[in-house]
Amino acid sequence: MEFLEKAKIRLEHWMKHNEEHQKEYLEFADQLEEAGKKVASDSIREMAQLENQSNQCLQKALDNLD
Repeated sequence: MEFLEKAKIRLEHWMKHNEEHQKEYLEFADQLEEAGKKVASDSIREMAQLENQSNQCLQKALDNLD
């Protein structure tokens, strides 16, 4: 398998992994909010948004491998 094929697989893997983390972060943020920890919840939600931005960067890289 050549390098660019491996790079695509790696980027796709990282994106899926990030999506799984983002889902976990949002679930945890909900739990924190239910526990009355709004500021902590907001921080975790912000981190989830950053994870989304990270995936946008990875998608851009993936799109430019063709």
